[in-house]
Amino acid sequence: MLGIIGTIILSPILLFISIAIVLDNGFPVFFIQKRMGQGGKVFSCVKFRTMVRNAANIGTGIFTAKDDPRITHVGRYLRSFLDELPQIFNVIMGNMSIVGPRPSMLYQAKRYDELQARRLLVKPGITGWAQVNGRNTLSWPKKINLDVWYIDHLSFLLDMKIILMTPFTLAKGNVYADVEPDDPISRLDGVANPDALEAK
Repeated sequence: MLGIIGTIILSPILLFISIAIVLDNGFPVFFIQKRMGQGGKVFSCVKFRTMVRNAANIGTGIFTAKDDPRITHVGRYLRSFLDELPQIFNVIMGNMSIVGPRPSMLYQAKRYDELQARRLLVKPGITGWAQVNGRNTLSWPKKINLDVWYIDHLSFLLDMKIILMTPFTLAKGNVYADVEPDDPISRLDGVANPDALEAK
């Protein structure tokens, strides 16, 4: 129900952004990627496309720097959070929730230890405890620890707190790492596109 209400409220914004993307860089409007959700279920996660087509196979792959030339003009204004808005469709389909851990990339989820895998006990969210406590400034292990804490303290009041904190977090703008991630979970092992790691 919340997903449907959210879609109705957001529909003018979704339409405006869709038109802006097409005028700026053509189709497709959406970027769709396989992610792992609750119980290890793989689903198609939807975002607005903020980079040129086939960006994952160009340059630094999924690693995105602040001045990355693959980011489109409109995309630079969307990457703070607006690019995640189409995930309201994932909420409607039952793959995601408004609040929860961010959906895991498949290659990262396969590297989780027993503690880290606990973040897959709940549906992934559009916003979450890690997002309002550092977002991209956090390493993946730190994000996962915050997600596990959220699961251990899950409550309606905590969800409301996260929702209320989210606008203030977004006001700080997006943060880009200066170097490619090098932690045991998110390192790319010299592969630009993590889809290639799925065959390993």
